[in-house]
Parts: sequence; C-alpha cells; structure tokens
Amino acid sequence: MGTEGLCRHRRNGATPKGAVRRDLRPVTGPGRSLLPAPRAPRAPASAPRRLPPAPARLRGRSSLGASRSGAAAGSLPSKMAESLPEHDRILQEIESTDTACVGPTLRSVYDDQPNAHQKFMEKLDACIRNHDREIEKMCNFHHQGFVDAITELLKVRADAEKLKVQVTDTNRRLQDAGKEVIAQTEEIIRCRVQQRNITTVVEKLQLCLPVLEMYSKLKEQMSVKRYYSALKTMEQLENLYLPRVSQYRFCQIMMENLPKLREEIKEISMSDLKDFLESIRKHSDRIGETAMKQAQQQKTFSTALQKQNNVNYGRNMHLGRNRILESKNEITLKRTFEDEDEHDEEVLTAQDLVDFSPVYRCLHIYSVLGDGEIFENYYRKQRRKQARLVLQPQSSMHETVEGYRRYFSQIVGFFVVEDHILHVTQGLVTRTYTDELWNMALSKIIAVLRTHSSYCSDPDLVLELKNLIVVFADTLQGYGFPVNRLFDLLFEIRDQYNETLLKKWSGLFRDIFEADNYSPIPVANEEEYRIVISKFPFQDPELDKQSFPKKLPMSQSVPQIYMQVKEFIYASLKFSESLHRSSTEIDDMLRKSTNLLLTRTLSSCLQNLIKKPHIGLTELVQIIINTTHLEQACKYLEDFISNITNISQLTVHTARLYGLSTFKDARHAAEGEIYTKLNQKIDEFIQIADYDWTMSESDGRASGYLMDLINFLRSTFQVFTHLPLTVHLNFFVLTALLVSFSA
Repeated sequence: MGTEGLCRHRRNGATPKGAVRRDLRPVTGPGRSLLPAPRAPRAPASAPRRLPPAPARLRGRSSLGASRSGAAAGSLPSKMAESLPEHDRILQEIESTDTACVGPTLRSVYDDQPNAHQKFMEKLDACIRNHDREIEKMCNFHHQGFVDAITELLKVRADAEKLKVQVTDTNRRLQDAGKEVIAQTEEIIRCRVQQRNITTVVEKLQLCLPVLEMYSKLKEQMSVKRYYSALKTMEQLENLYLPRVSQYRFCQIMMENLPKLREEIKEISMSDLKDFLESIRKHSDRIGETAMKQAQQQKTFSTALQKQNNVNYGRNMHLGRNRILESKNEITLKRTFEDEDEHDEEVLTAQDLVDFSPVYRCLHIYSVLGDGEIFENYYRKQRRKQARLVLQPQSSMHETVEGYRRYFSQIVGFFVVEDHILHVTQGLVTRTYTDELWNMALSKIIAVLRTHSSYCSDPDLVLELKNLIVVFADTLQGYGFPVNRLFDLLFEIRDQYNETLLKKWSGLFRDIFEADNYSPIPVANEEEYRIVISKFPFQDPELDKQSFPKKLPMSQSVPQIYMQVKEFIYASLKFSESLHRSSTEIDDMLRKSTNLLLTRTLSSCLQNLIKKPHIGLTELVQIIINTTHLEQACKYLEDFISNITNISQLTVHTARLYGLSTFKDARHAAEGEIYTKLNQKIDEFIQIADYDWTMSESDGRASGYLMDLINFLRSTFQVFTHLPLTVHLNFFVLTALLVSFSA
C-alpha cells in the first residue's frame, strides 16, 4: 500500500490490510490485555499545529513514538530513539501525529535523497508486518474468554424464556382484575371533567358578569345624559373588563359599539355646546347690565362723597346756592345708601344667570376622548364670530342712550363670560387669547364710538354716553382688561362735548340778549337786592348808601350771563368727573373750556349783538356798561373754578381766564359803533339844514336843525354819564370834532 492509501484509510477510521492500527498498544507480556492507546489531542482547525524547531521536534516525536510502540517495539530509552534512522523517526512521527497534520511529515520523505522513497516504503512494510503479528497475538490471547462468554449467554436464554411466560400470565390476570376498576376510573374521569367544565363555566361567568353589569351601567348613564360618567365607564370596560373576556363574541360586539357610543356622546355634547353659545349670545346684554350695575354700585358711595367735597360753590359768596347743593348732596347720599341696601340683598353673577355646565361637560368629554385641542379651536372660533356680531352696532344707536347702553351691555356680558371661562377651566381660554380678543374688540369699539358720537348734537346725550363709557371701562377694568385707550377716547369726546356745549350756550346767550331791555336793574327793596347779588358778585359802596328803591348800573343780562357761565362750568365739570384725572388736570380742562366760552362763543354773540341795526346808542352804552361789570366778574369766576377743583390760583401751571380781553374787545367794538352812529346822526342833522342865503343880517336865533342837534346831544350825553369818565370825555371831544367838521 502506498503512502496516499495509508493516509486515506487512516482518515476513514479503518486499518488497511497489512497495516497496524496506531491506537492499539502492543502486549508487554502474557496475561495482560491491550487497552486502546490514548489519542493525542487535536489542534483546533482555526489554529494549525506549529512544529517546534528541528532538534526539539525530533526529540519529542521520538519519545512519543517510543511510548506508543510499547512492549512490541521494546522499551527503548530516549537516547536510543534519537539514534534511530531517519525513516524510523518518520514512521514514529506518523504514528504519533494526528492524521490532519501528517502532511508535513510525509513531505519530508520526498525532500531527502532520491531513493529515499523506496527505502521508506520498505521500512513501512516492515512496520506493518510487525503490527499484524501484534494483532494476531492479541486475538489469540482473548479467544478463550470470548468462548466462555457465549456459553454463559446461552444458559441465560432459557431462564429468560421462563420469565417471559410468567410475566405474560401475570399481566393477563392483572388485566382481568382491573376491568371493573377501569370502568369506575372512566366514570370518575367523566365526572371530574364535568366538574371541571362547571367550574370553568362559573369562573367565566364571574368574569363576564362584571362586564355585563358595566355595560348595563353604561346604557343607563347614556339614558340619563351622564355622558362624562359614561366615558369613564367605557374606559374601564376597555382597559379592565373586556380584555379578560375578549374571546367571546358578545365582547367583540361591545368593542364594536363603544366607538359608536363615543361619537354619539361627542355629537350630543357638541349640540349642547351650540345651545349654550346661542343662550349666552341672547343673555349677554343681561349679564353685562348686571355686571355694570355691580361695578357702578361699588363706586357710587365714594363718588357721592367726592361730589360733596369737590362741588363746593363758593360758600362765602353764594350761600343760597350752597344750601341748595348741600340739600341735593344729602338727598343723593341718602339714595345711595338706600340703593346699596336694596342691591346688597341679592348680588347676581354670570354663573347665576347662565348655566355653564354644557361647556364644562363638553370640555371634559373631548379631553377624555383626546380631542381637547379640537374642542378648544371650535369654541374659540365660534366665540370670535359672536364677538364680531356683538361689536356690530345698530345704525340708530347714536339717537338714544338706550342704544349705547345695550351695545355696552352686550360687550361686557361677552367678556364677563370669557373671564369666567378663563378662571374656571384650564386651557380652554387663555389670558393671551382673551387679551388678543379684547384688543381686537377695543379697536372696533373705539372706531364705533368715534363715528357715532360725532352724530350727537345734544350735550346731555354726550354726557350720558361718557358716563356709560366710564362705567363700561371700570367694569372691564375690574375683570383685568386694560382700558386706557377708552379714557383716551373720552378726551376726544370731551372736545366734542365742549363743542356741543358751546353751541348750546351760544343759543342761550342769544336768547338772553334778545330778552334784555338794556336798562339798569331796578331794585325796590333789600330782598330783591340780595337776590341780584346772589346771582352776580356786584359791589358798590356808594350805591349801598342809597336808599331803596334804586337802580343797579347793569342790565338784566349781566347776572344771567354770569350764571350761565357758571352753569357751563358745572356742565364741563360733570364730564371731567370719573376720568381718573388729577385735580390739576381737571382745573386746567375747566379753565380751557371756560376760555373757549368767553373768547369764542360769548365774544361772537356780543359782536353780533353790537352789529345789529336795531341797537341804538342807548343800548350800546348799556352794553359797554355790562361788559365792564362782566370784566370785573372774571376774577370771581377764577375763584369759583379754584373752589371746585381745590387748586390754588398761585399754582404755576394754573391757566388764566381770557375774559378781560374778550370784554375789552366787545367794549371797543361798542364804542366804535357809537362813534359811527353819532357820526351818522350828526350828518343827518347837517343834511336837513335849511339856510336863508338872502338874509341881510342875523336875527339872533339859531337854526332849527341846530337846536335839534343840541337837544339830541344833550340827551345822548346824559346817557354817557353812566360810562367811565375817560370814555365820557372821549365821546364829548369826538362829538365836538364831528360837529365842527360837519358844519
């Protein structure tokens, strides 16, 4: 056999013919059995065996071959193994090396001398023959033991046959005896199966009954419209009860019905929300009216006290007027306390007027269903639409105060509801959303009020509008909404209010001038005198010494004009109240509006009066006298304003009244008109003169026209005696010049 055949047979685990198995150790002496030789451990496939250096490898392999060869080869010492020929060493290495690693060893055979292969084959055949002899010896040694073992096995066979017969008979008798036991056992098994099934049914029913009870509870909650509780019940069914019995068909039907029930709850809650939105749209004016009343009641008492302190109308100079005002203030305070006592009994809030449960219920339902954001967006969208409807005024709103009141009540009601929703819910309405909505509404409100207030020509209506705006602003400010822009709007309306007042007082002044007789005021007794001086601050020590009856130098229009100026100041003060302004600012506003009254309205009326053709010299002289007294009364008007506002006239920023220049201009215009009329009258007398150009000498008498002129001038100068001396002298000199020039 060649080397390749030897290697192949070794890999297949068979020993080729004539070859010796390397895993059997030779017998070392008679009577000893051969044991399989321990195989050398294989090297892992991933780590191929590395041969040691040549000298060490030869020594190792020689010693291993010597241990494997055993007694058959003789116990050769290690030194003798080193002296073996090269072929013996290779054979020992082949026998002691694993089959997978024999390649390098065989390669060394071909690396030697040319005839080394033939010699190696001879050595190999000799080695095989030795191993065959060792195998034959081993088989001969164990043959007798094998024969003895076969003999013992044949004896055991007969005993086994007897035992088999006995076991078969015993099994038959056991089967016959156990038939009844088997029948009873099967009955017991059947009963136990039934018992187990009944127990299983009871257990399953115990699992199913809570599910059915919860579903029945769900249906009951749906029938009584307890939708939020129904959603909680659904959640318990889905998460706790139905998973335990999900294999049953009725549970699958329940699972299919739950989404439908949720949608039904959503639709019902949304319908309730729509009804709620419609309800608050209808009741917003009532809610706003109630809120505005409550806000007004909170300020009524303090406002009444402020009026009592601020409206001090010159106590030392106007006692009669003050008594009337004090009595009015006492009545106002009394009514204030009575109103507060009445309204303290029942204080209504937005929650008392509107049922907010649909909002809460719908919010909770959508939150549980995970659609809270959808609900929030829908609610805010609908409320924005309602805000636009509320902010849209009626076309005739400016005609009556009720139109404005309803408009403000609806807006207040809208934002009171939003503020309530903001504080009782979380996330449905945010402060940012309400501020944005309020800013939008505020811009619209200001534009509407600016437009509609421009149509108001009645100062009383404008004043009521101002009071409504103040209550409106105070109410919303109490709910946390900024209202500074509304008070800025009030200043614009104040200018318009002043314009309407000026128009109204222009008509009053014209009526006073038309009704005046332009003659001194006759006073018959002390009482009449006191009535006059209570209306007008007149002081004349020389006149006080005269006995009654006597005449005051001014005409009836002077006290009336003075009282109307004070009434104008009262009217301006009414608008300045509750504007959250300081006393200095109020004082400045009153003085500015009074200056407009004097310099524009009263001055225009005086100028028009002086230019009227039916006003004669007597009326013009009386107008000059009247303007002189009105000019002197301007300081009392300043004191009157200071008493109202409690601001001293010595304050740096206090404005002054321009009445002095107004009345001076009117007086100069009247004087100029007197000069014009005197000139016209003198020209008329001169023009009717009739001269006798044929007279030879004078007859010692003045002409008739000249006598008429002198009489006219005499009567006119008598009227001038009531004028100041300088004015009187100016008229006298001017008249003389006019006569001389005309003549």
